[in-house]
Amino acid sequence: MLHVVHHADYLAPAPTGGSFRFDKYRGVMIALRDSGAPLTEHAPQPMPRAWLEAVHDPAYVAEVLAARVPAAKERRIGFAVTPHIAARVQHTVGGTWLAARLAQRHGYAANSAAGSHHALHETGAGYCVFNDLAVTAHRLIAQGEAQRILIVDCDVHQGDGTASLTAGRADIFTLSLHAARNFPVRKARSTLDVALPDGTGDEAYLAALAGALVPTIERFAPDLVLYQAGVDPHRDDRLGRLALSDEGLTRRDRLVVAEARRRGIPVASALGGGYGDDPMVVARRHACSMLAMAAENGAWPAPQAARSAAVSAERLSA
Repeated sequence: MLHVVHHADYLAPAPTGGSFRFDKYRGVMIALRDSGAPLTEHAPQPMPRAWLEAVHDPAYVAEVLAARVPAAKERRIGFAVTPHIAARVQHTVGGTWLAARLAQRHGYAANSAAGSHHALHETGAGYCVFNDLAVTAHRLIAQGEAQRILIVDCDVHQGDGTASLTAGRADIFTLSLHAARNFPVRKARSTLDVALPDGTGDEAYLAALAGALVPTIERFAPDLVLYQAGVDPHRDDRLGRLALSDEGLTRRDRLVVAEARRRGIPVASALGGGYGDDPMVVARRHACSMLAMAAENGAWPAPQAARSAAVSAERLSA
């Protein structure tokens, strides 16, 4: 069973003048529903303003929610922040939080949007308005719903915003596996960065991921993984510089879930990047990613996690 978080606001009309393609989000849900796989859809509430302001500058939050973002910040984001977009990003951030809570109950859950890892304290950037990963991690820990969170970022671009917004925290570990020569030009410092050369293919990528992920899980001992599951490391991606195949992406995603699951750690994924001329091709890559992770999750809870999963289920239903 795949538990996926989705909301009608994810399909907000694209603002004029931007280069970002919003139509892939509709395609993701079409691909999931057409797959025939068992699927349960969950609708998120918008992330409360106070929780956005706990991570982002309140003045910037006010600009977004009023759809009055200065032109310079909109240029960094890559599109205009309209009232539709303002409503959308509140729901996508709420969606990652809900996916995390569902993962604590079911072992794995996916948000069908978000993974907005470039958003910074005072501005958005790189098609990202609010940083759902940082906001979700902060809220879960502040409310006692998690103690130690590992953010695994496998987008082709470094998770600079997430690294900056969680820097210095002992209870949040950021692992970013990305193309060394891709956006952003000026990288932040994650807890652990793995920068890969152009053209890195399946075997070298998977070896690098396993070499970083396994010891990180062992040493940091998280009780939750937030996974930025961008499909832009694919060899045909318009903005990528790596060379993963369809099979390589599937093996990557199953590896992340398998390493977490065998230790009884739930995983919540966010959509992340994926770019191409045909939005349905990209959408199918995202859908395959979620379905692969749900298949790897299998029957939850893992034996050693039964007690903690039961506690999480009680909290979710409360």
